[in-house]
Amino acid sequence: MATLRVDLVAADRAVWSGEAKMVIAKTVEGEIGLLPGHEPILAILAEGEVRITLEDGTGVKANATDGFLSMEHDVVTIVARHAELV
Repeated sequence: MATLRVDLVAADRAVWSGEAKMVIAKTVEGEIGLLPGHEPILAILAEGEVRITLEDGTGVKANATDGFLSMEHDVVTIVARHAELV
């Protein structure tokens, strides 16, 4: 099964990196779900939760504000001014 490479970073540090099967994040246009094979995208983050589902079905949650997310070639990069794991 294809996976996503996910990097979640705050302005001052890396928060989480790893492989996942799905990412859900809140953007200024609404919530977005990303799966492997998703078309390239660039979106502005809204204040809210980022949910990362790992390959084994467990999850990682983080609060993120003021930033953006991008996805291309199954690599998801989430850059936020403030981000912390929940």
